[in-house]
Amino acid sequence: MHAGTGLFVSMEGSDSSGKSTQIKLLRKYLELRGLDVTVVREPGGTAIGERIRAILLDNAHPEMDYLTEAMLYAASRAQMVSQIILPALDAGKTVLCDRFVDSSIAYQGGGRRLGDVVDMINAYAVRGCIPDVTFLLKIRPDIAEIRRNTRENDRIESETLAYHERVYETFLTLEKKHSDRIVGVDGTLSADEISAEIIKRVDALLRSKNAGL
Repeated sequence: MHAGTGLFVSMEGSDSSGKSTQIKLLRKYLELRGLDVTVVREPGGTAIGERIRAILLDNAHPEMDYLTEAMLYAASRAQMVSQIILPALDAGKTVLCDRFVDSSIAYQGGGRRLGDVVDMINAYAVRGCIPDVTFLLKIRPDIAEIRRNTRENDRIESETLAYHERVYETFLTLEKKHSDRIVGVDGTLSADEISAEIIKRVDALLRSKNAGL
């Protein structure tokens, strides 16, 4: 996991699964409890990471090699871990991350069929810093696609349904493989229902961490 005293939570799922909404709701709840919360997103989160994000998601780069894509995501992640996440956890803060390494494994490892090379690249990027808990908002790609059609899609969102189905299936495989960390949540439930389930899990983790102090 990580050596810091803070709690590290990541939110995963297909595009338009409701991750950003749940991050906002969880942040509000935790701050009302008096916790110091740091929120970051991937790719991005730092000045360097945001510039990488602009390149990665720009529809003007359809020629981007898949390995280049994977390395750029890892580069953005490495900067954020070093600059923001690890210092925040060491300071005892709660970190909420909109996507983390599981997304690379799903989108580049599964979606792009790069396989284990993505795990190897990111082993260096994360420096052993893995979330205490990851919430996977599960929603079928065809339903997520309907949600996305209300706005302009970025380069990744514009991929084929077959690509997004491979991504989704990889997320489900990760849920089984890392059942001690990844908590699957029905993404078709209402935002309040999803939030209640997430808060219940996070409260339990906070109690466990406090008991160990």
